[in-house]
Amino acid sequence: MINLRVSNRHISNESKVRLNAGVNMKIIALALTALAATTGVAAQQNLLLLNTSRNSAAANSTLSLPVSRIGDNDLLGVTVYDAPPLTGPVRVGPNGDIRLPMVKQPIHAAGIYPQDLENEISATLVEDHLLVNPIVTVTIIEYDSRPITVVGAVKSPVTFQAMGTVTLLDAISRAQGLTDSAGSEILISSQTPGPDGKEATPAQRVPVRSLFDNSNPELNIQLHGGELVRVPEAGRVFVVGDVKKPGSYFIKDASQSSILKALALSEGLGDHAAHTAYIYRQQGSAARRDEITVPLKKIMNRKSADVALEANDILYIPDSNGRRISSKVLESMVGVGSIVGSAALYAYH
Repeated sequence: MINLRVSNRHISNESKVRLNAGVNMKIIALALTALAATTGVAAQQNLLLLNTSRNSAAANSTLSLPVSRIGDNDLLGVTVYDAPPLTGPVRVGPNGDIRLPMVKQPIHAAGIYPQDLENEISATLVEDHLLVNPIVTVTIIEYDSRPITVVGAVKSPVTFQAMGTVTLLDAISRAQGLTDSAGSEILISSQTPGPDGKEATPAQRVPVRSLFDNSNPELNIQLHGGELVRVPEAGRVFVVGDVKKPGSYFIKDASQSSILKALALSEGLGDHAAHTAYIYRQQGSAARRDEITVPLKKIMNRKSADVALEANDILYIPDSNGRRISSKVLESMVGVGSIVGSAALYAYH
C-alpha cells in the first residue's frame, strides 16, 4: 500500500508538471501569434503610409507646375492646414489679386513666387484674427498668363503657355515648323502694346538661316511668355509675259535675286520674247509703279550686267510683235493672284 501511494503521488506530481508545461506552451504560442499579428498589422500600416506618401508626391508633381512668378488669370491651389473653408483652387484676377473666404481684403499675387504668396496669406490670416499660426501651401495648377503666340508662315499657328524652359526653336516646333513661303527673318515682339497702342519695344529680328544652322546659339533665345513670334512670308517677284512658266516666286535671299535667276525659275524665255524687258517697281507707299527698262538680250548674252530684283517687282517680258500689256493690267493680274501658273518657291542655294 505504501508503495502504491508513493507511486500515485509520483504520478500525480509528474502530471502536474506536464500540465503546467502544456499551459506554458499554449501561453507562449498565443503570445507568438499575437506578436506576429501585431507585426503584420504594423507592416501593413507602414506599407499603407508609404503608398500614401508616394501617391501624395505623385499628385503634387502632377498638380504643381514648374515654379515661376504668378501672373494674371493663373489658377492657384491654396491649402491652409486644418482650415477647409480656406482651402481650394483660386483664380488670379485680371488686376493680379486673389480673394479668399472670410478674408477682408484682396491679396495681391501677380508678380511674386508661390512661396512669397504663402507668406502673404499667412500674415493676412493672422492680421484678420482668423488663425494664430497658419500653415499655408500655394501651388500653380494652371498657367494662363504666359501665352506665346506663333503666327505667319508656319504650318500650324499656335498659342500656348510658357511652362519651364521654352526657346525660339521650341516655339517654332510647336507650330509644326516653317512653310516654304517663310521669309529670311523671324520677328519677336511683346503681345502687350504700349500706352499708345503700339509695340512697347521694337521687334527683335532673328535670321532664319543662322537660327536653324546653329551658327550662333545665342539666336535661339529663351521665351518667358507674352511674346508674339511672327514669321513673315518671303517677298515675291512676279514674272509675266513671254516666258515658259509665268508665275510668282518667293525671294528667300533678296541679295541674290536677279533677272537671270527669275528667268531660270520661269524655265526661260518663250519663242517670241522681245529684246527688251520691263521692271515695274513700287516706290514706298505710292500707288503707282515706276517702269525700269531692261536690256534683256544683252543680259542674256552676258554683254550687260544682270539686274537685281526686289520684293514685289513685276518683271514683264513682252513678245516681239511690239504689243505690250499696260502696267495697270499687270497690277490687276498680280493683285488678284491670277498670274498664269502656280506660285513656286523662289529659293537660292
